[in-house]
Amino acid sequence: MAVRKLRRSLLHLVLAVVALGYLSPLVYMLVTSFKTRGDAGATEPAWIPDPATLDAYRHVLGATDSPVAQWFLNSLLAATGHAALVLATATPAAYALARLEFRGRGVIFTVVVATLFVPPMILLIPNFLIVNELMWVDTLPAVIVPMAGGAFGVFFLRQFFLTLPGELEEAAELDGCNRWQIFLRVVLPLSRPALVTLGLLAFLMNWNDFLWPLYVLLSPESLTLPAGLANFQNANSIRYDLLMAGAVIASVPVLLLYVVAQRWVIEGVSRSGLKG
Repeated sequence: MAVRKLRRSLLHLVLAVVALGYLSPLVYMLVTSFKTRGDAGATEPAWIPDPATLDAYRHVLGATDSPVAQWFLNSLLAATGHAALVLATATPAAYALARLEFRGRGVIFTVVVATLFVPPMILLIPNFLIVNELMWVDTLPAVIVPMAGGAFGVFFLRQFFLTLPGELEEAAELDGCNRWQIFLRVVLPLSRPALVTLGLLAFLMNWNDFLWPLYVLLSPESLTLPAGLANFQNANSIRYDLLMAGAVIASVPVLLLYVVAQRWVIEGVSRSGLKG
């Protein structure tokens, strides 16, 4: 018993050290955002801002040449729309590949999975030509739609659907439900962990996307947060207080989403890998 407690204590100590290593850059970023300009650029870093100030946030959110608040709103709309579109397209496709019997299902799934190995850089020019033909350049649909039909969501949800007991669908069918009703009333409510996980991953992918928005968003007020903050960094390369404040603003939605959805994320990821 004593040996077991010692091992558990050592394990907790190791995990605490690892967690501290991961959290320390985030804490220092937050601390620096509340420092004055001089303290933020000091050669000897301090973990406690003295004096603490909100000047960096006032400057970032009030800058007329760098509309950070507009970039934040653009990113929020784009990431939310992208996540919703990913769920709307991947969910029925994954259910069909997991539960419906039809000729060529295995071939279709193989082709879908094979597209995961295509480097995204190859698709930049074709996607831009399509977006240009649709006259979406410099608009939010250009960063919402093109990447929403990826194969990862189909693969991820299919693996989850395969873990659901088939008896539930058979019972619903005996009760008179058709396939569409089974999908809406039985499968989707049971798939909340996987759907939340995929939605969160799609949101994060779009929120953090840097290269594609630079290609299709041209005017400063149309930029998303990663692309806009890159321009902001070039204009304020020595203002570490401003850079950290911008980084904190970009991190807040991601951290809040994970805190709220972590229970479903853990369950969705664990259950999606149980059955191939």
